[in-house]
Amino acid sequence: MDTNLLTKSTLNLVDFELRPARMDDVENVVRTLNACSRELQGYDLHTVEDFSSDWESPGFELDRDTILVITSEGEVAGYIEVWDPSAPHIRMNCWGRVHPRQQGKRIGSAMVNWAEERSKQSLNLAPEGTRVSMLSFIPSVDKAAEHLYLSQGFSLVRYNLRMVIELESSPEKPVYLTGIQIRSMVVNQDEPVVIRVMRDSFKDHWGYVDHPFEEDMQRWQHFMETSPLFDPDLWFIAYDGNEAVGISFCYLNLPETPGLGWVSSLGVLRPWRKQGLGLALLQHSFCELYQRGKTKIGLGVDAQNLTGALRLYYRAGMRPDPAFQLSVFEKELREGVELSTQNL
Repeated sequence: MDTNLLTKSTLNLVDFELRPARMDDVENVVRTLNACSRELQGYDLHTVEDFSSDWESPGFELDRDTILVITSEGEVAGYIEVWDPSAPHIRMNCWGRVHPRQQGKRIGSAMVNWAEERSKQSLNLAPEGTRVSMLSFIPSVDKAAEHLYLSQGFSLVRYNLRMVIELESSPEKPVYLTGIQIRSMVVNQDEPVVIRVMRDSFKDHWGYVDHPFEEDMQRWQHFMETSPLFDPDLWFIAYDGNEAVGISFCYLNLPETPGLGWVSSLGVLRPWRKQGLGLALLQHSFCELYQRGKTKIGLGVDAQNLTGALRLYYRAGMRPDPAFQLSVFEKELREGVELSTQNL
């Protein structure tokens, strides 16, 4: 990767070292990222274990997809990454942070410029005539980052919410539909099943991009093998007879809020929606997490969700936590036919 893409963007960075991240940088990078999250949100968001797992994910290359801005004292002043792991290369996700002590030095704008140039390198990989864009998710309380992205030509396109429920007693037990059974995932057996159902159920979500199944499978397999969050006992599959028709992937903890149980992905295949299966899966997840000592449970959702998930979560007793809202920014890199899901 040409680090000159970054140095050309501002003369104010001449006193910093600019280079891609290496695996032995992970502790320093996490230290800087947690300094940012503590300053902004009051907690450590990242762990070395999770970041190491992400950096080793199939399709992600540190030399190509990351840049560090390093002070003369060796402190990581800024970090940014671009996720574009596989075909069709139409939607790049960029994410970065600047150390609180280094803000006001145009590091953020320089890194976003680099991320845009990195993203443009994928234009020739995207199918001809298709629309290509960049996305970035930032905490809505980060007004400096919001100003930065707007000044760099991004548009605020939607919000993501954290929905939570606090349980003072045992949660309401689910009402299972006739013929429906819910069980935990079996490792070395159910991996293709859970990934297929997850993919098919999320095709109706805004921004969904259909990647090759084999490559998705490799990335999820890597996550299952390396992430401390993964617990197969908390990955639930709903079956109608012998057919898998819904999933709920849960975590016992999140790094930033250890007491919070988490529903990471909840999905139901289209023919089984609007029959109570989504609610049953959610309540099943509540019960299982409650039995493991979790009295507060959360999940993330697109505030303008296309499938009505927000109504489901309100019905289940969940409410938004405004402290954890994310703003979604997008910048178009090339006009064309939109391949990602935009509406139903």
